[in-house]
Amino acid sequence: MNIFRLTGDLSHLAAIIILLLKIWKSRSCAGISGKSQILFALVFTTRYLDLLTSFISLYNTFMKVVYIGCSYATVYLIYMKFRATYDGNHDSFRVEFLIVPVGGLSVLINHDFSPLEILWTFSIYLESVAILPQLFMISKTGEAETITTHYLFCLGLYRALYLFNWIWRYYFEGFFDMIAIVAGVVQTVLYCDFFYLYVTKGGSCSQFLPGDLVSP
Repeated sequence: MNIFRLTGDLSHLAAIIILLLKIWKSRSCAGISGKSQILFALVFTTRYLDLLTSFISLYNTFMKVVYIGCSYATVYLIYMKFRATYDGNHDSFRVEFLIVPVGGLSVLINHDFSPLEILWTFSIYLESVAILPQLFMISKTGEAETITTHYLFCLGLYRALYLFNWIWRYYFEGFFDMIAIVAGVVQTVLYCDFFYLYVTKGGSCSQFLPGDLVSP
């Protein structure tokens, strides 16, 4: 465990908590892409199947359980409890255009051709593009609540910190995972436009102009 991984995990956890609190306190999931949240739930489910087969540490197990539990709680709030506030008309990204290519790539390029390894690789690839429906929704509507932008910022910061985590691990542990690094770089790049707007607008990007975010 190094400082970059720890702060990355905390940033990731903060993003999830911010989103859940936003939905629960406002009693609304307006502006939130349910499709992105389904993709994240799929990411955590396929990545953490090793919960059933191995134990690394209490911290590791706790974080995995929290990620899985919170992802499904978010999906439940969007599609069940506050379904009436969900804007399905604008959440129109075709997720099959992500899942199918990612599934094929995970079968072709992985560390070991075994079910658990392929599913882990699938989760890594899918996470790198899972935010696209949310960014597409913001680009389509031209607006986002400030709390939603904070969520996206924390999520992007988590991935950026993990890039530094991999650099640290390479120099101090000799660890190098090309699949995770390339996917992480792709994911961070997808946030670049948003990061720029977030910083230049002082953390409040409630209104976006057409083209502010690149539509997929």
